[in-house]
Amino acid sequence: MPETVELIIGIAALLAVITLTRRFHAWRIKRAYRLIIDDLRAQGALDPESAVPLPYAQRSISKMGIRDHLALALDHLVFDNIVVRLEDDRCYLKDRTV
Repeated sequence: MPETVELIIGIAALLAVITLTRRFHAWRIKRAYRLIIDDLRAQGALDPESAVPLPYAQRSISKMGIRDHLALALDHLVFDNIVVRLEDDRCYLKDRTV
């Protein structure tokens, strides 16, 4: 097989792996969004008075090198103003339409 064809196949395989990896992580974060929102609804955390601490709100040093999708998803939800994190790390669901 010519070297050019091998190079094209290698680049195509690399692009396929990168695309599949990105889709996998997007799927995991989307699943984490639902889990966090459902968890807050189940605990009745819908205003500052009923805010609850979430065990996965803090990043763990023991998971260094492992992608922590729950903590990342919570950061995104806080940034998008869907979840509010109080000073004492308790959280509640601000946007109830999601």
